[in-house]
Amino acid sequence: MGNIGQIRRTKVIIYIGLLLFSIYFIGPFLWIILTAFKDSTEVNTFPPKILPSVWRWSNFSDAWNSQPFNQYLWNSILVTVLTTVGQVISSSLVAYGFARYDFKFKNFLFMVLLASMMLPWDVTMIPQYMLFNELGWINTLLPLIVPGMLGSAYYIFLLRQFLMNFPDDIANAAKIDGANDFQIYSRVFLPIMKAPLILVAILNVLTVWNDYLGPLIFLQNRSKYTLALGLASFQGVHDNNIIGIMAITILMMIPPILLFLFAQKYIIDGLEGSIK
Repeated sequence: MGNIGQIRRTKVIIYIGLLLFSIYFIGPFLWIILTAFKDSTEVNTFPPKILPSVWRWSNFSDAWNSQPFNQYLWNSILVTVLTTVGQVISSSLVAYGFARYDFKFKNFLFMVLLASMMLPWDVTMIPQYMLFNELGWINTLLPLIVPGMLGSAYYIFLLRQFLMNFPDDIANAAKIDGANDFQIYSRVFLPIMKAPLILVAILNVLTVWNDYLGPLIFLQNRSKYTLALGLASFQGVHDNNIIGIMAITILMMIPPILLFLFAQKYIIDGLEGSIK
């Protein structure tokens, strides 16, 4: 009985610690939400007032309409959707090739691919800018879309590790049934790769949706801004409008949060399958 009581007390202490850590990390997020509903007088009061006296939903529409955030939203959706579709297709194709085929210099090429992950974007930023400038892509969405559709070393590695778990008997059985190489990829392995492909899509959506440096480097016209760059621009123009900044921040965070909540099962399944 003494051991059982000790285990229970340990669990209680652990849960209390986890609760305190949760409050510590969730606290700033809750403060952002509460601040977005206040008026200017309540924001600047001291000591700070936690709850707004009147919940001002109009703060969101006022902040959103102060700049062309509808255009920023459309640009972000366009870049995110196209790059995600491209990443899923290209990364899965390359990963399938590395996992299911034997060819000359296969291991060497895969090591080169993994080595590219050690190159920070800061190193390749200037060469990319020079290349896109020669192509006439500067101040367009193409520098954000085209490279993002051509596969990622991390996603390829993730999918390859998942595909390595399956024996060659699956592909051989499909070949006996008359399937060609592309049919084996599209009809046999793609359905099996559902969980890791959803994981790749989610990771890419979160990365592209929150990308700030890329749009800052390649975009000049405000009509081409994404939401991340539009939020920074709004903050630069309205640096004293704390309420508007908080409101736009919340609106920008809603899609990634909803995506994570609805797809967290596939995130776990995709990571577990790749690790195995």
